[in-house]
Amino acid sequence: MRSIALGVSLFAVSVGAANAAGKLNLYCAAQEEWCQVMARGFEDATGIDVDMTRKSSGETFAQVKAEESNPKGDVWWGGTGDPHLQAAEEGLTEPYVSPMRDQLHPWAISQATSAGDRTIGIYSGALGFGYNSDLLAANGLTAPACWEDLTKPEFKGHVQMANPNSSGTAYTTLATMVQLFGEDGGFDYMKRLHANINQYTKSGSAPIKAAGQGETTIGIVFMHDAVAQTVAGFPVVTVAPCEGTGYEIGSMSIIAGARNMDEAKQFYDWALSAEAQNLALEVNAFQVPSNMGAQTSDKAPDLSSIKLIDYDFKKYGSSDERKRLLAKWDSDVSTLPQ
Repeated sequence: MRSIALGVSLFAVSVGAANAAGKLNLYCAAQEEWCQVMARGFEDATGIDVDMTRKSSGETFAQVKAEESNPKGDVWWGGTGDPHLQAAEEGLTEPYVSPMRDQLHPWAISQATSAGDRTIGIYSGALGFGYNSDLLAANGLTAPACWEDLTKPEFKGHVQMANPNSSGTAYTTLATMVQLFGEDGGFDYMKRLHANINQYTKSGSAPIKAAGQGETTIGIVFMHDAVAQTVAGFPVVTVAPCEGTGYEIGSMSIIAGARNMDEAKQFYDWALSAEAQNLALEVNAFQVPSNMGAQTSDKAPDLSSIKLIDYDFKKYGSSDERKRLLAKWDSDVSTLPQ
């Protein structure tokens, strides 16, 4: 961990935290390797002991909600912004304005403003899919370029995505289709897509990992997760769908009633620094960081070249809308035969 300690040592000194003591219970909803490097990096920078639990965004929200009367976590870092916004609306997270705020991109601050400062943007990434080019060729399939392609009969049993109840990635997919095609058209799309799904996973990144391993042909994921599989040496091709697509603002929140509030705020400030956000590069996390001074990998998807919808984070991150869409997906889509 020497490289991590060096990478964040200047920040640690600047906040006078090098000799700090204490503990932090971190709920992390990003990829496992990134969660680990953030936890260990903060320990090295501050001396604070971190107990990290990794779960998907939807699972983390459910845990924070279940623990509302007796909070066990201090900070929820990572995962799609919609459940963070729902948690903010329900008062499950704590308002906090970080002194690091002026270093952030406007979209990260906008996320905070829309939530009464109960969450903030830490990275961004576009939704899309990836396919295993070897499997595609072996099955004589034409490379998909659009969302609509994934519903073609020849792709039956070849597509995998996560369950929107547990995965922020999959909820973003559901909300994207509703915004892209209208509610009736969006649910019609999800029904037709359902006929081709071979498995709904718990984790949002699992489908593209399965594609990399040759266990499925196509995985619906955030594009940066598909790029990570390619960089790791798997025959995965990343696709920005032709119709346009949604995107996420990965977020961070302090849990209301946190037992280690001082440490939580210290982590929050540290996690918004360029030094901390640069740790993503060590674990091939190809999201766009929220700190304007942080490095973005040249392998990261170029958001300016992708046809992005005007994703309504406030509406689709609201408690009522998330609950309504998930209930409708449960009743109208997941129960259909495959």
